[in-house]
Amino acid sequence: MSQTIVDNPGTREQTDPPTTTHGVDEKGRRTTRIVVIVGFVVVAALFFLLIFSAPVEDPVRTTIGFSLNSFFVALGGMHPLAQIPVFVAVFAVVVAILLVLIEYAPRPGRGYFIMRLVACLIIPLLAFLLLRPYQNAVLYVVAISLLVGGLLFFADYRSRQGAGYLFQLMLFMTPASIMLLMGLIYPAIATFVKSFFDKRGDEFVGLENYIWVFTNPVGTSSVINTLIWALLAPTFSVAIGLAYAVFIDRARGEKVLKVLVFMPVAISFVGAGIIWKFVYDYRQGDQLGLLNAIVTFFGGEPVNWLAVQPLVNTFMLLIVFIWTQTGFAMVILSAAINGVPVEQMEAAELDGANAWQRFRNVTLPGIRSSLIVVLTTITIASLKVYDIVAVMTGGRNDTSVLGFEMVNQQQRFQSYGHSSALAVVLFLFVLPLIIYNAQSLRKQREIR
Repeated sequence: MSQTIVDNPGTREQTDPPTTTHGVDEKGRRTTRIVVIVGFVVVAALFFLLIFSAPVEDPVRTTIGFSLNSFFVALGGMHPLAQIPVFVAVFAVVVAILLVLIEYAPRPGRGYFIMRLVACLIIPLLAFLLLRPYQNAVLYVVAISLLVGGLLFFADYRSRQGAGYLFQLMLFMTPASIMLLMGLIYPAIATFVKSFFDKRGDEFVGLENYIWVFTNPVGTSSVINTLIWALLAPTFSVAIGLAYAVFIDRARGEKVLKVLVFMPVAISFVGAGIIWKFVYDYRQGDQLGLLNAIVTFFGGEPVNWLAVQPLVNTFMLLIVFIWTQTGFAMVILSAAINGVPVEQMEAAELDGANAWQRFRNVTLPGIRSSLIVVLTTITIASLKVYDIVAVMTGGRNDTSVLGFEMVNQQQRFQSYGHSSALAVVLFLFVLPLIIYNAQSLRKQREIR
């Protein structure tokens, strides 16, 4: 909100624009909430009618003569050197319009009032027509756009802080909200819905796709392997990283040793998979793989490590993941250990506690929050692992995991139903960890 400067003789004071009476009247706020809720229920109903209305034969595309799709098609036809300045110019124009509206429209006055009203009604309409020019649905688009804009303007006009506050807030939040809606929320809802349809997404099959996940050998092995990854990968990564953090800290050559341990973190999973695939290389005759070279040096026979079942090949893949995550755990935990108050360690030492007792009773409680963050982060990464399996085994010999099988079912077998069901199961595995992490962070803030 902008402020009005009032000059008095000998003084200069600032006064805020007067707040609306609806902001202090409980009955007025309740009326505003009811109107906004009912309005957005109507918007949702119109939107579903727009999506699920029966298709029209030979539909005529209703547009404003321009859309984002046509813009990017035209941009793709330009010379590569011309694409960058054109895109930057368009982006700059959009940002400039938003900044002008954010700066000027929230100000008091009839002209700014009209500017807010026009922006609330025009921007949603342009957004709908630019994002998707619906066919034979211009009435739906106009109704939804005007209703959304009207509700936003109504809520802004009756807000506690006065007209212009919510308008400014909505302009700040809308770009990020649209990207979040289009890139995360809508795909998540669409994936959940498709998990109840057949492989082509045409026929409703209920829970058949989920039954397939837990009964078909491919789906079952993916679930079991994913659980193994989620249990062993964070456990070993954190244990080894914590050991490094404790023993390397303050040792001679500490910086060099930490850099060497941390280096695998900078390598992508694809690169790590290729490196370790050479380590596990299997062939008759001269051995290129380091592991089989050691085996044959001591008189053994070369082993096809990535094909040994059950579970041995999965453990071999786990080693690659642990190798890439140990450095991450070491860096975070080393910083947390250095943050444990020295006074506590000295007090424990004076009380006669040995090194193990000091570590268990002082250091571990002091780094508990960091341990939780590292464990949950690595667990989530292990649940959605894809690259290592794809590069090293391609899911063969019962090494597939949910993340890989989800992509495999969609790309190789064109089974959108099975792929969506696998994605939902993977999401359900990850969700408790995210909730637990969020709750832990909230408790830490409350303590601080």
